[in-house]
Amino acid sequence: MEKTNGKEAFALTTVETGIQNPGLELTEEGINPEGSKRAEEQGHSLKGGLEPPTRLRYRRTLQPFTRARSFCKTHAGLFKKILLSLLCLAYAAYFLAACILDFHRALALFVLTCLVLLVLVHRFLKRLFGEKLTRCLKPLENSRLKFWMKWVLAGVSLIGLILWLALDTAQRPEQLISFAGICMFIIILFACSKHHSAVSWRAVLWGLGLQFVFGILVIRTDPGFNAFQWLGEQVQIFLSYTVAGSSFVFGDVLVKDVFAFQALPIILFFGCVMSILYYLGLVQWVVQKIAWFLQITMGTTATETLAVAGNIFVGMTEAPLLIRPYLADMTLSEIHAVMTGGFATISGTVLGAFISFGIDASSLISASVMAAPSALALSKLVYPEVEESKFKNKEGVKLPRGKEKNVLEAASNGATDAVGLASNVAANLIAFLAVLAFINAALSWLGEMVDIQGLTFQVICSYVLRPMVFMMGVEWADCPMVAEMVGMKFFTNEFVAYQQLSQYKNKRLSGVEEWIEGKKQWISVRAEIITTFSLCGFANLSSIGITLGGLTSMVPHRKSDLSKVVVSALFTGACVSLISACVAGILYVPRGAETDCVSFLNMSFTNRTYETYVCCRELFQSASLNGTYNPPSFSGPWEDKEFSAIALYNCCDLYTSAVCV
Repeated sequence: MEKTNGKEAFALTTVETGIQNPGLELTEEGINPEGSKRAEEQGHSLKGGLEPPTRLRYRRTLQPFTRARSFCKTHAGLFKKILLSLLCLAYAAYFLAACILDFHRALALFVLTCLVLLVLVHRFLKRLFGEKLTRCLKPLENSRLKFWMKWVLAGVSLIGLILWLALDTAQRPEQLISFAGICMFIIILFACSKHHSAVSWRAVLWGLGLQFVFGILVIRTDPGFNAFQWLGEQVQIFLSYTVAGSSFVFGDVLVKDVFAFQALPIILFFGCVMSILYYLGLVQWVVQKIAWFLQITMGTTATETLAVAGNIFVGMTEAPLLIRPYLADMTLSEIHAVMTGGFATISGTVLGAFISFGIDASSLISASVMAAPSALALSKLVYPEVEESKFKNKEGVKLPRGKEKNVLEAASNGATDAVGLASNVAANLIAFLAVLAFINAALSWLGEMVDIQGLTFQVICSYVLRPMVFMMGVEWADCPMVAEMVGMKFFTNEFVAYQQLSQYKNKRLSGVEEWIEGKKQWISVRAEIITTFSLCGFANLSSIGITLGGLTSMVPHRKSDLSKVVVSALFTGACVSLISACVAGILYVPRGAETDCVSFLNMSFTNRTYETYVCCRELFQSASLNGTYNPPSFSGPWEDKEFSAIALYNCCDLYTSAVCV
């Protein structure tokens, strides 16, 4: 120990190790803090004496790793950009290779890549030019300019509609019946309006116009039709993966032969996928974009628009959950719009089940999307806004992401929640089909009392609803069968109706004769498309209880308000589906090349198919008998064909006709 300038400087040395610590200094006040800090930096501890050499060497060994970790934290952003750039380059190389090798095979990859690029470009342009574009559009807020623009747009649209109808229906006049059907439904709804003078014709005309334009894009234009046809095929392929899980659990035999093991597992699979997409935020993003577009065009409020847009993807009880915090303050008109959207659309999980029935996937998808603007339009026609809404802000309502911790939890929760829906579907099918059978037996018994044979619920619907179905554009011969299915959907369940439609479609595709003993066995392709649109919705009597139960649990104090508008919303939702069917009737044209029957029947055929039936019927019409022992003669394309008699003989083995005697 030695003193220096009145201070005692100690060189502390441990007896056990002989390690000297020159960094510690004792002053008159005690240990110098700076000296202790230097000591700690050199690997010594003041707590419990000096560190043993093993720990000291360990800490010195870790110093490079500590420095490396600090370097990585400092340049984390740079590393992230480098890694992202490498991944993008790798994907670009993979994408180009896939497209060059086989573009048709890589079409799905091409579409998904284009969608992602479109979203990224939209975000970039919005961030770069968003404020400038907003400033450029400010002059359009002038009330006089908006007034003239509104009337010019309305006039151009009206003239365009008249010219289009005149030119398009010149070749197919039956399409005018569907247009008259739209006018009929709108007049009926306006007559039932709660406040005639308060109707927002902007919302009504924009909603119906968007529905019509989307219908033209999907049904009439080749790119739109091919795109939705391709999308429907991809959805069918995607849903077919359900077989991997259901076959493992139930076995191949049950999955192939039993309806419950074919359709219901699809609900579980689709529910799982939708839950994952909701967790990732993709569903919310798409719903908000659709809602934003509908809100700025139709002038509806943020909450009701968001709920109706959500109904495209989720069910009528799940969509109100998107706006649950706002339900208590919504007006009656807004609640009516929310209910109408639920009744007019179907959920994504149920969509998968309908596709498994064999219903055309592209028609189901387009019908569900087309119903969203129409539901808002007709809701504002039947129950206009007369109160002051609290949700008129243009920014809309933000949707949170899923509450699950990770993707696996989201998938598990989605599958578990879908179990309730699948069991509900099975229970409803069992109950409604049993009740329908009982009602038919009772009606048949009552009819026999007065010598009326075959009186059933379907027969009653076929007579009562036949004029309405005819106004949708269905041929008169198909009207009884379509009216039966529309009645089944409204009074029982849409599952029962779509199941009946699938049976008619299977009969047509299997080549069953159109008429057997004076009874029609299937409906035309045009009638199938119109029926698909008319059945696409939850508007049936049983849905009243489901809707009231779901909304009442969210806002119990508004039970009386909900009960006041639910019947009107059900009627409006049903009309939305019927108007969508009318739009399909106006726009539908036969697609695809017609079968070359001469070449088709020149080949050997033994099985019944729809093409076989069409060609054999054409051959029957061209053939004529020349006595009992003379061979028949043929006209048209069958004349002077050596194989015509052989083809006629083969057709007579499959179908009955007067020329087959």
